[in-house]
Amino acid sequence: MSWFISLSLLQQFLTVYFLIINIITFFFFGLDKMRSQTNAHRVSEAKLYFLVFIGGSLGGLIAMKFFRHKTKKISFQSILIIIFAIQILTLAYFFGVM
Repeated sequence: MSWFISLSLLQQFLTVYFLIINIITFFFFGLDKMRSQTNAHRVSEAKLYFLVFIGGSLGGLIAMKFFRHKTKKISFQSILIIIFAIQILTLAYFFGVM
């Protein structure tokens, strides 16, 4: 926990933000998978992309693997991976790795 306290306020905020948005994204991917199996109203791909775009890419990738959801949609996976790579580079910049 001392590593967290040693971060700047911006870095602490970003850490908490990314943790929360990834949990939310994971939840929505799971919800969409559940709804797809019961023929209920689905979570739109636009909403999933939005959650990924605002920082939930890791949660989306983990959810895809965990729920085996959207694994056959190469276009969806490609966009998600590109967004994830951009987010990793951005985080590396903010955390002073680059």
